[in-house]
Amino acid sequence: MKRKWIKLLLFLVALGLSTIFILHDNETKPSKAKGIEQDQVVPLPTDLHPVVKERSDQLVLQAAKKGIVVLITDGFRSIEEQNRIYEQGRTVEGNIVTNAKGGESYHNYGLAIDFALETPSGNVIWDRQYDGNQNGMADWSEVVQMAKSLGFEWGGDWKDFKDYPHFQLDFGLTIADLQNGQRPDESSNVADTQ
Repeated sequence: MKRKWIKLLLFLVALGLSTIFILHDNETKPSKAKGIEQDQVVPLPTDLHPVVKERSDQLVLQAAKKGIVVLITDGFRSIEEQNRIYEQGRTVEGNIVTNAKGGESYHNYGLAIDFALETPSGNVIWDRQYDGNQNGMADWSEVVQMAKSLGFEWGGDWKDFKDYPHFQLDFGLTIADLQNGQRPDESSNVADTQ
């Protein structure tokens, strides 16, 4: 009889420990994204995030006040479009302009823009030395300073692949976060810039 009680007691202890381990394991597993159920599909954006759009518009206006015409040449990109751009210089003719495949770029989540300058004659240029407003400072550098003051990160500051026409607002989210379904709130705001 004593053996049966010992076996029952050992079984209950093992059952209790198993339950504790299972509960602890479930608590420590990260969810795919904050506030997102494991099996919930989060759609990709189809346009620029409202804050990115607003800051882009502010950049264009601030530059115009200094006599610089900024053109936003690219904003939101679909996964398919990103893959086509990625193939440039690899499987199709042209120079390599990105190291990001579809889903690996902030453009794919509506959080990035690319820009160029427009000359008085209407030419679109990416000349980082051009001083169209003739104030002794390259217009490109002036635009970069304005964009940074608006909270944008500049691709020209990157260590490996320099992307000089690129600005992004990441809202503290990595590409992995975005791929896992996290999105900045539509009303998200980055550091005040005014």
